[in-house]
Order: sequence, then C-alpha cells, then structure tokens
Amino acid sequence: MPGSLSPEKTKGKIVLCLREGVEKGAEVKRAGGAGIISTSSPADGNGILVDAYHLPGTKVAALDAITILNYINSTKKPMAQIDPVAIVLDTKPAPFMAGFSSTGPNPIEPNILKPDICAPGLNILAAWSEASSPSNLDMDHRVVQYNFDSGTSMATPHVAGIAALLKAVHPTWSSAAIRSAIMTTANVKNNQGNYLTTAFGTEANPFNYGSGHLRPTKVSDPGLVYDASYTDYLLFLCSIGVNNVDKTFKCPSNPPSANNLNYPSLAIAHLNGTMTVNRTVTNVGSKPSVYIASVEPPLGFSVKLQPKILYFTEVGEKKSFLVTVKAKKGGKGEYSFGSYTWNDGIHEVRSPIVVW
Repeated sequence: MPGSLSPEKTKGKIVLCLREGVEKGAEVKRAGGAGIISTSSPADGNGILVDAYHLPGTKVAALDAITILNYINSTKKPMAQIDPVAIVLDTKPAPFMAGFSSTGPNPIEPNILKPDICAPGLNILAAWSEASSPSNLDMDHRVVQYNFDSGTSMATPHVAGIAALLKAVHPTWSSAAIRSAIMTTANVKNNQGNYLTTAFGTEANPFNYGSGHLRPTKVSDPGLVYDASYTDYLLFLCSIGVNNVDKTFKCPSNPPSANNLNYPSLAIAHLNGTMTVNRTVTNVGSKPSVYIASVEPPLGFSVKLQPKILYFTEVGEKKSFLVTVKAKKGGKGEYSFGSYTWNDGIHEVRSPIVVW
C-alpha cells in the first residue's frame, strides 16, 4: 500500500510483491527500490498480464513466485537481474485460454452454447489515449500512443473488426451468416497441434472457447453458412417465453424449441432419451459441390446426421438436414462435448456439440 515500504530497507533492492498491480510499482519507486518482480493472480494460471511499471520490473506466474521466494529464503544475499525487453516469437503452446476468459454454460438459455468464439485478449498492444497515463495512476505523467492491455474487452475488437471486414467482402450477408462464418472456421488446436488448453495447462472445451479460436484468413470463404432471419430469432424468443419484443409479431401457440434455432453450434440440456433438431446450411462456396458429414460424438451419446451427404449445384442454394442425438444407457448426466463437420475437400464447416 502507499507508504508501506521502508526506504532504508528498500533502497537499491529489487522487491518481490506477491500480488499484482501498478500501484505497487509506484510504492517501490517511492521507497527507492531498483526494480520490482510482481506475481499474477493464482486465478490467471500461466497467463501473465503485464503492467506499465514506473521502474524496471517484470511479472511472473503465481507458481513461479514460490520458486523465487524459496530462493530468497535460501541465502543471505539473494541476487537478481532484470534484463532489457526482448521480443520472443513463436511461443508454445499458443493460443491458450486466459484465466479471465468468459465461460459457459449459458445461464440464460442452456440450449444455446456460449461463448460463440474466442479471440486474442491477453497483453494486446493497442492505441492508447494520450490524455491518460499508461498506468492510469494520478502520479504517472507519462504519455504514450500505444499500451498493452488485457481482457475480454481486447478480444471483442478482434471479432468486431473481422465482422466489419467480412461485411465489406460480402455486403449482402446477414449478421447470422457472418457469425456462422466466424464460428465454423475457428480452430480448436494450438501451434503444437494439440487441443487448446486452459491457463492451467488442462485441456479446454467448448464452454471455454465456444467454436474455437478465431482464424481471420478463413472467414471470407467458409463454404457453408448457417443463416437465420429476424423471424427465426423472434420464434426463438417465443420458445424461451419472451413475446413482447415486436408488437407486430404474435408468438405461435407451439413455437419450435430453442434447440432448433439455426445456430452454428448445438447444445442440448438435460437429454434423457433422444432429440432430433433441424439445421439448414447455405452454399456460399463453389458450385457444384458435395459435402460429406463426419461426427465426433460426445462421450455417452450417439449422433447421426441425415442425410450424410449434401449436393449443391448453385451458390446460395440451401439444404436442410437432421441431427439426432441419443443418450446411451448408463450415462452419468455430465457435460459431454463433441462436434460434427461438413467437408467438401476444400472447406471444413465445423460445429461443436455440448450435451448433458
């Protein structure tokens, strides 16, 4: 805290702070410290959120701080050196899910998988207002045009920018089609060829990343899209009891289930027997084209697509299919994850499945 460090003990020293925060660096500097090593929150796992310190400093993961502390306690004259900043490329594994990332299941409607997508949000170099210091502290009078920041607020602009560029390439596409292109072309593996992990190194799942990590180079040519109209969304709202959005629209007495919204992912909550849902894809790729379905069923469930082959002769042509999910005997009622994919040899149109 401000005023908590003794200048006599701190002067010329590198101080290890077992909590993060730029204000701690300000206190170390006030007390004459030579540098600071701070630690990320245990909740951040291996993710390290950098800070704009007022003096030479670095940050380490919470577990690494224990190693440093043990070293300090092992000798009467512990020594440390903070090297100049260096750019490190091709870090592995990357990407991984940040500890602060939003996660499912969807608390409002569990039959719609959330999140939809994940995107870069950890230590993003972005434009910064010169009216604000990089640390946002009153005593900090530095002026910068760019600064590092982290959070879902940094991931969101990546997706918004891709959506804007995609709308420029395909001006007639609906918002639902744009969402579909972003989701079905996402990647669920890292640069080591393994499945995405959490900040703690454990395997992540669709409740962490949705359809996967955003791939900007793929979105403009997804092959197929799951489109949905304004009326489709009104019917979806009817299915969850929301009927006052549009006064000109009257909900039918028996609206389709929430599962039947033409969404690029599939979530089924509390499945005891069998459920069949409808999906429709629109060909936005080449003509003619033939797409063949493949399935990775969630553990404890069987998944069948009918038909298994879709034939397209025109761009803009629509084809519908059924997805039947059946719970096997002896299921434990736990969350289970899988996927189904349409492939024409050029495009892979992947949709995650979550069932419980």
